[in-house]
Amino acid sequence: MDLLFVADPLVTFKTYKDTTFSMMREAIARGHKVWACEQSALVWRRGSRVVARSAQAITLTGSSGKDWFEVVAERELALAEADAVLMRKDPPFDSEYFYATHLLQQAEREGARVFNKPASLRDHPEKLSILEFPELIGPTLVTRDAQAVRAFHDEHRDVILKPLDGMGGMGIFRVGADGLNLGSIIETLNAHGTRTVMVQRYLSEIVKGDKRILLIGGKPVPYCLARIPQGSEIRGNLAAGGKGVAQELSARDREIAETLAPVLAARGLLLVGLDVIGDCLTEINVTSPTGFQEIANQTGCDVPALFIDALEVAVGA
Repeated sequence: MDLLFVADPLVTFKTYKDTTFSMMREAIARGHKVWACEQSALVWRRGSRVVARSAQAITLTGSSGKDWFEVVAERELALAEADAVLMRKDPPFDSEYFYATHLLQQAEREGARVFNKPASLRDHPEKLSILEFPELIGPTLVTRDAQAVRAFHDEHRDVILKPLDGMGGMGIFRVGADGLNLGSIIETLNAHGTRTVMVQRYLSEIVKGDKRILLIGGKPVPYCLARIPQGSEIRGNLAAGGKGVAQELSARDREIAETLAPVLAARGLLLVGLDVIGDCLTEINVTSPTGFQEIANQTGCDVPALFIDALEVAVGA
């Protein structure tokens, strides 16, 4: 197959942990041809198709530095010419990402096969998607209203506040029973009532890890990556210094995963990353889920192979 990855600049990849790299490596090992472009390369013009300007066909060099790839061909590539297009641009989900999903959806109309499905990327904002499944989540509030946030804190005493567009743990605050700095934190996050925030009851199980559970092709990977906060940090995100420990899914993890997997797969979401703390679902990640290499290296479960297997089935290769 010809696979086009829409991703961040290749020279920025940290290949020892990058999930997109692990997908590319597995695809190339199977004889598929890997192309790459950045989101900014997507172009549509009346009378033509959505194309990736200067798409690069690459091979691997075996290096772990910035020269980990070699460009063997470069040309304008219509997305419908590829057997599959993989949208792997990292968050944030900003206006440019939103516009890119519309270009990708136009490419679908022209015959492209895009994973994850562009309309489903738009329909599943990673923090708000959990609202569809209230039976799986802890006490949660979504609001702009400062008084509503204060009332929620009065009820639950220990809460987490976070922006809806954050990534990697950015902008997350914990406020305990003393309410210290709650007013300032609310003002910072909701910009004096102009921005919506999420507030959740603090889950003490975070000390055991914020678990990333992967769903591939409608099936849960049997191992998750528990991202454990270090020192005085409350965030388990790897980007915030958390320690990633792979472990088998618990009975509750599997219950959550098996509840969501067929629903999300039916919506064209080939790869999903669920975030679970204790027994509660906290996020549904669909833009660029990660964790492949950490799980594979620690358990021997070949997650990249599971993904390319699912991709081949989805495309009919």
